[in-house]
Amino acid sequence: SSGPKLQIWLFSPPPLSNSSRFREIDFDACNRYLEHPLFQLLSEMGWKAAQKLIHHWRILRGDNVMIIRGKDKGETGLIKRVVRSQNRVIVEGKNLVKKHIKQGQGHEGGIFTVEAPLHVSNVQVLDPVTGKPCKVGVRYLEDGSKVRISRGLGASGSIIPRPEILKIRTTPRPTVAGPKDTPMDLVLEKTYDAKSGQGMPDL
Repeated sequence: SSGPKLQIWLFSPPPLSNSSRFREIDFDACNRYLEHPLFQLLSEMGWKAAQKLIHHWRILRGDNVMIIRGKDKGETGLIKRVVRSQNRVIVEGKNLVKKHIKQGQGHEGGIFTVEAPLHVSNVQVLDPVTGKPCKVGVRYLEDGSKVRISRGLGASGSIIPRPEILKIRTTPRPTVAGPKDTPMDLVLEKTYDAKSGQGMPDL
């Protein structure tokens, strides 16, 4: 890169070694790194908290769950929203709290009842056969598809279906070609033929 560079003194391991080296840091690369949304998220929440984030979620939006801890313990509801940056979920109509909202442009102020997020460890998915809370496991079928199954003590081991709400697109597919879309005649145009040599590179 042609951008300005800065030499930063870095000590190489082990700490007791007297050896050291210079490394050139590209300012442009540093700016791209600092502007990355993942870095900004880690900076806001802290590196230790980021290490505790769940990377492979098995509870999805639309799942029927039971709250196993808290003031609504034993009640069931649907997952309304999954907040992956906080390891929390919002259960529809549960864990209600009073919230004071100031009046602003386009909305009135007052005291409103809203659903507060719950930590994901405080809810469990209901077994589709027994109707009891269970842990969620993963299994691969013969055709190679990945499904969720109920597991744990007293679980039926049946497949937990994917919620229907996830199949609905939040933004519908455009039906009219936009300015950046490739025209259909160019898409269907045949530009390669192995027999006639059409489209072959000139060697």
